[in-house]
Amino acid sequence: MTMLRSIVFLSLAFFLPHSFGQQAAGTAISDSQKAEMVHRVRQEFLHAWNGYRKYAWGHDALMPLSRKPHDWYAHSLLMTPVDGLDTMILMGLKPQADEARGLIDTKLDFNQDIYVKDFEITIRLLGSLLSSYELTGDRRLLELADDLGRRMLPMFNSPGMPYEYVNLRTGAVRGAVSNPAEIGSLLIEYGTLAKLTGKKEYYDKAKRAMVEVYKRQSKIGLVGSGINVETGQWTDSTAGIMGGIDSYYEYLLKASILFGDGDCERMWKESITAINGYLADERPDGLWYGQADMNTGKRTTTYYKALDAFFPAVLVLSGDVDRAARLQQSGYKMWSFAGVEPDEFNYVKSQIENPEYPLRPEIIESTYYLYHSTHDARYLAMGQTFLESLVKYCRTEDGFAALKDVRTKEKEDAMESFFFAETLKYLYLLFAPPDTLDFDSIVFNTEAHPMQRNFTNLSHPNLSR
Repeated sequence: MTMLRSIVFLSLAFFLPHSFGQQAAGTAISDSQKAEMVHRVRQEFLHAWNGYRKYAWGHDALMPLSRKPHDWYAHSLLMTPVDGLDTMILMGLKPQADEARGLIDTKLDFNQDIYVKDFEITIRLLGSLLSSYELTGDRRLLELADDLGRRMLPMFNSPGMPYEYVNLRTGAVRGAVSNPAEIGSLLIEYGTLAKLTGKKEYYDKAKRAMVEVYKRQSKIGLVGSGINVETGQWTDSTAGIMGGIDSYYEYLLKASILFGDGDCERMWKESITAINGYLADERPDGLWYGQADMNTGKRTTTYYKALDAFFPAVLVLSGDVDRAARLQQSGYKMWSFAGVEPDEFNYVKSQIENPEYPLRPEIIESTYYLYHSTHDARYLAMGQTFLESLVKYCRTEDGFAALKDVRTKEKEDAMESFFFAETLKYLYLLFAPPDTLDFDSIVFNTEAHPMQRNFTNLSHPNLSR
């Protein structure tokens, strides 16, 4: 522990009441105490960023244990510098942000003969290029976003839903079996790109993909976990709010807010009725969400997953704060079970099913939304717990490492770009002054990249059900 971190830690121990760390409801903390947390999160970001800069500069990510660079494809797409750029801007880390922009301006080249995963490239790269452009006005970022968007358009060359992979140079596509999240989580980014470039094609194609998933929901209003984009047939009938479905629901609500899209609003309202009717699981120990068969609504498994922890944030955004708070308490129980949340937890058996922790942000995201909505200090206490856990179990000499097993705390040689884009951003915003980012004037994409709200209706009337 460095001298600076020791001072910060001791400051927190002195200033924060004991009940703060125990989630006492209504225990307020001062602005100076919040400032201590803001400073600490920023320092941890710099610690991880400096590790990347020293050992993986110009590559997609740092492997923090071996101190080696990692690239997703044959050619680096600068995943960490791009994905983390708007976090640096919001944190006021101008030298680091300027250096990252310089690297992006000169080295980021999408003219590559590589197949990329549509969903990940859209939410991480396109999302950050757009949000960073809106924050800085740097036209080069918008030019790169438009170039990427144009190269990604061939993914929509199917009967309506995008293929899973597209070649950035040739436009060739592959991967006919996809899922609702990867198909239906494109509208925030492509809709924003349409707004900024005036190219409505981006909006229309992304919205059509979302509508095509919605059209194929079951009679009881649920969608499954796998679908063939060429035939429109479901390949997996498991319904839930877990990965593979999660951000499809998220984008129905958020697109209705971001663009004033009435179709998305209607689809969301119908979907949330089915979600709460068939997936919500009221147990003696609280509210959980499990899995069910999309056609019958019959419960299939009782797993709550780390990715599911995004849902309280969506519930807050929809106005259902009470349900969000109860689900957040369940998620916090899952985190507390082993000191860090596992990737998958059987809430009926109180048993870890997948012990990994890949530095995920979703429970922190929901904490931020709930604190913004309620101003209840219990959520600041949660935030402190999450940061302490990250530092205690995941911090390395040169960054932060995922955990192979939250029970043993064995580390894994990985530090995904979303740790910069989401995990540390949401922790920072939780404690930062409200004017750091006007929550009510933006909508976050699923990678925590903020997009400016716009109520110009870009929707295509012929796409309505």
